[in-house]
Amino acid sequence: MASDAPALVIAVPGRAQADSAEIGPQVAATTGLSCPGVDIRLGYLEGNELALSECLLPDGPLADGQDQFPCVIVPLLLSPNSAIDGRLRQLAAVPAIPAVLAAHLGPHPLVAEALHARLAEAGLARSARSAGLSIAADSRGVVVLADVGEQAESAAGVAAVLLASRLSVPVVPASLGDPASIVDAVNRLSESGAARPVLAPCLIGPETNLSVLEDLAAALGAPCAPTLGAHQAIGQLVAIRYGAALASLSLAG
Repeated sequence: MASDAPALVIAVPGRAQADSAEIGPQVAATTGLSCPGVDIRLGYLEGNELALSECLLPDGPLADGQDQFPCVIVPLLLSPNSAIDGRLRQLAAVPAIPAVLAAHLGPHPLVAEALHARLAEAGLARSARSAGLSIAADSRGVVVLADVGEQAESAAGVAAVLLASRLSVPVVPASLGDPASIVDAVNRLSESGAARPVLAPCLIGPETNLSVLEDLAAALGAPCAPTLGAHQAIGQLVAIRYGAALASLSLAG
């Protein structure tokens, strides 16, 4: 990267104090491996500690006539979230030179890779890709749980197709914002011959209330893999979206 490359600002939903697993800092560290020399900043949308609004300010005074955007905001979100996206657009427009808002992290094949890894860590799938045989125990199928919203469910649908290819078991998407879609997903798995469902949250973590996943798993009697958290694929995706934003702006210029 050039020495004057714009800062990469990772926008994390919620408060810094609530990020007890330090997902934000770990993702930033992984992103740094793919973006050597880039000024990587971490900002949270809520609270005063490590506030995103402060990350968007330049380190020093802007030069007269400067018109280059000072930073690129990459949302730590796999898919659109109307409330969070609206807040990000507002914050990006505040500085004298508006920040550039990059795309969400998904859909992307790396999301399916991370889902597979989390299932394997929970003992719900083998870590190796399937060679055409089912690798889940007890004829289980997988429900890929998306964030709230149709676009989130659509992105989870892409991840579900890719995950099914990796595992060679039935995989269907459902939305946390649509209980009927969860019931339908479980029924579809049952009709396909899956004895019981396994839940795979297509979520990073800070954007949702984890107790909702715990309650759902208990209600369905279904084991649930951890959220994607700071899996290395998330940091790689942040770097990819940053690079794509720079490339797009270069072409536009």
